[in-house]
Amino acid sequence: MTLAVAADFDARVRRGEPLSRHTSWHVGGPAEVFFNPRDRADLAAFLRGLPEGVAICWIGLGSNLLVRDGGFPGVVVSTHGTLDSLERLSETTVRAGAGVACARVARQCIKWGQGPAEFFAGIPGTLGGALAMNAGAFGGETWRHVVSVETIDRHGKEHVRQAGEYQVGYRTVTAPAPEEWFLGATLAFERRPGAHADEVRSLLARRKESQPIGEWSCGSVFTNPPGDHAARLIEAAGLKGFRIGDASVSQKHANFFINHGTARAADLERLIEHVRSTVERVHGVSLHPEVRIVGVP
Repeated sequence: MTLAVAADFDARVRRGEPLSRHTSWHVGGPAEVFFNPRDRADLAAFLRGLPEGVAICWIGLGSNLLVRDGGFPGVVVSTHGTLDSLERLSETTVRAGAGVACARVARQCIKWGQGPAEFFAGIPGTLGGALAMNAGAFGGETWRHVVSVETIDRHGKEHVRQAGEYQVGYRTVTAPAPEEWFLGATLAFERRPGAHADEVRSLLARRKESQPIGEWSCGSVFTNPPGDHAARLIEAAGLKGFRIGDASVSQKHANFFINHGTARAADLERLIEHVRSTVERVHGVSLHPEVRIVGVP
C-alpha cells in the first residue's frame, strides 16, 4: 500500500529515497517517504496530514544511525539544511534549531565569547541528534547546557518544555511525553570573552589524531561501560581490524567501525553483534550500542 501524503507536498516528497545518501556510513535502503521541510510551519502542516500511527524517523547529518538494507517503511523527516537558525539571546544564552550542525554551535559560541561550547565541535551531527541522545565529546555533554527545548508532536503541535521535564543520563534522554521531536533549544553558557577559535582547532586536531576522520563511520558504535572504555575492551579482545565483508573495526580507534566502500547495513550489523558477543565472552562486559538501528532487513 502506498503511504498517502497530502497533495500540497507531492512536489517535495521523495518516495523510495535511498537512505545511503543521507547517512555517514553510506548504507541503508529506501525511505517509503522522505521529506525535507522548508520551515517549522511547513513541517507542522505535513505532520498534520499524515495517517495516524505511521512510523516517523528523524535524520540530521546521518551520524549515529544504521538504516537496514530493507529501508524504512514510513516517513523520514530530514532537518539537513533547514531548522538551522542560530541566534544569540544574551551574553550567556543562545537559541539553536535542531538542524544546526554541532560544529557550528561551537564556532559561533566562541565568536560570541561563550563557553564551554568547544566540545560541540567533536559531535559529528546536528543539535537535534545531540539533544535526543545527550551527545558529548571532550568531557562536555549537551544537556548540561539546556535551559529549555521546543518540540513538535505528530499532530503538528509545538511545545516548549523546560530541561527539568526530561530524565537525562549518559547518552540517554527520556522525554515527558511520547512522540515529541526536537525543533530547537535554548542553551546556557558562561561568559568567556577570551575564547578563541584556536581552541576548536586544537580539539579537532586531537580528534583527527585519535579517530578515523574522513572514513565512512557513524561515530562511536558503543557507549562506554561504567569505569571503562568500549574501545579499550574491543582492542583488548583482539578485534582491531576484524572484518565482515567490506566493514571493519577501525585500526585507529576500536569503537569506530568503517565502511570501506561496498559494505551493506547487514555487514555492519553483523560486525556490531560479533564485537558485542566477543567482548562479553572475553571480558564479561556487555556493551550497549550507541548507534541507533532502524528499518527492516
